[in-house]
Amino acid sequence: MKKLIFMLMLIQGVLVSSVIDKVKIDGIEVPIIYEKNSHLPLFSFQLVVKSAGSIYDGELAGLAKFSANMLGEGTKQKGSIKFAQELEFHAINLSVHSGTETFVFEISALKEQYDFALQMLKELLNDPNFTEQSFEKIKQVTLGSLSSKQSDFDYIANLNLKKEIFKGTPIGHAFSGEVQSIEKLKLQDIEDFYKNYVDLSNMIVVVGGDVALDEVKSSLITLLSGFRKNQERNLPYFEVAKDAQDVEVEKPSEQAYIYFGAPYNVKAEDKDTYKSKVAGFILGESGFGSRLMEEIRVKRGLAYSAYSRMNINKSNSYFSGYLQTKNENLEDAKKIVKEEIERFVNFGVTKEELEQAKKFLLGSEPLRNETLSQRLSRAFSEYYRGYELGFSKKQLELIESLSLEELNAFINAHKEITNLTFSVVTNRSEK
Repeated sequence: MKKLIFMLMLIQGVLVSSVIDKVKIDGIEVPIIYEKNSHLPLFSFQLVVKSAGSIYDGELAGLAKFSANMLGEGTKQKGSIKFAQELEFHAINLSVHSGTETFVFEISALKEQYDFALQMLKELLNDPNFTEQSFEKIKQVTLGSLSSKQSDFDYIANLNLKKEIFKGTPIGHAFSGEVQSIEKLKLQDIEDFYKNYVDLSNMIVVVGGDVALDEVKSSLITLLSGFRKNQERNLPYFEVAKDAQDVEVEKPSEQAYIYFGAPYNVKAEDKDTYKSKVAGFILGESGFGSRLMEEIRVKRGLAYSAYSRMNINKSNSYFSGYLQTKNENLEDAKKIVKEEIERFVNFGVTKEELEQAKKFLLGSEPLRNETLSQRLSRAFSEYYRGYELGFSKKQLELIESLSLEELNAFINAHKEITNLTFSVVTNRSEK
């Protein structure tokens, strides 16, 4: 094991070369996460706006995602078709998407297109195609997509779980929106969201590839000078509801779709997140060999697959899982999930399970750092969560030295994950 971690550290030492820098634009220091890579004449560029994702939808569920889709319609001057044609002619990929906590503009292209690509982004930032025609187009596409989800039982069960365990918070809604919320949207709502949340004061730039850091800084000044400045926003944190109740929806389904969730009192900045990584892997994140998979599929044949995971984000943390079984096996499956999670918390893991988890987590780590995008994503995650670059490597060292007693004490301290809420889509008439 020591040889494995030593080799892993050597490999990471070669691969991890991201740095943090800053550029001052109109009095605002904009962080830059950067990695030079000249193996191919390519570049990757992300403009990330923090505290600007779907949790800022307010009463209009789907607002952030709808706004991102609107920004995919090009500029007012060029329109969606001409703007897209220019990008395609120069082989530039430019996309906009909204996450739960962030709003992201992303570009990838050949290095020779770097200046032109950023010029196109500047046009988009300054002159988005916020017209009634584009608005109605995106609205109809969104409503069509939402209508199709009415028969997606996985989507329904998962959404109902989020609504229940995060009820009363901005996490507890459909990030794609619902028919009623999308029908209420007006073009002014999109314009207001864009003006209020896409701003220089909350930007982080992530760049890698065959482009020099000085060139990046110079291009950012050109790209963002004069762009609006709002107040820097602090991301709020939302707890799982203490009074969450089981939810069941009757649908003409041949299977029971079972989602479950619970509080998880570990935050992104906690020092014990590496223990959570190991515990989560053993309980339900490792596929075959995980506790839940062994009990539910291998031993009892109740489901094709079963998994769980520890979700640790800046704005929320919770434990969740999923399985699908025959309608007549619904209650047995729920009972086994409850029992296995309680057994896990009360009695912990075995020495063999810990060693197997270490071997996989440490041995597979180089595969998570093979590409430039993977390394930039990891560097961004470390910076965004408030860690120093290289924190992931330190976590591996901690995992390698983690004792069985330490891990089981950690697991036993998190009995809150046994406080399960179930969201089910089933067909009781078929039982």
